[in-house]
Amino acid sequence: MSHPVDEYVGKRVRQRRWMVGFSQQQLGEAVGIKFQQIQKYETGMNRISASRLWDIAETLGVPVTFFFDGYNEISIETSAAEAKASGQGDLLADKEALELVRSYYAIPETQRRKLFDLARVLSDAA
Repeated sequence: MSHPVDEYVGKRVRQRRWMVGFSQQQLGEAVGIKFQQIQKYETGMNRISASRLWDIAETLGVPVTFFFDGYNEISIETSAAEAKASGQGDLLADKEALELVRSYYAIPETQRRKLFDLARVLSDAA
């Protein structure tokens, strides 16, 4: 059985990998392991060692602390149940949402700001 911290860190690895557009194969090659091991890390099945997490963070362009940001053991356990009850899931676990975010940040900053303002106006009108 996996530990909640390992699951959370693995989820954050998957989110960041998607944000930068890496496949599991590409990340594995960059840090010197097979993609199957990345799969196990991302599900929390295998615990990531400190040195491996350091390599992953360097490859994905984030500090090691990124993988722990927002973690709170109590809120993790309660928020999963609350999210299911309210019909909301983990937004960044949705591949479509991650692709949307990745595409959004690929837009030049001035255009991105205008798109953001438009989205805010549309959501206020809904």
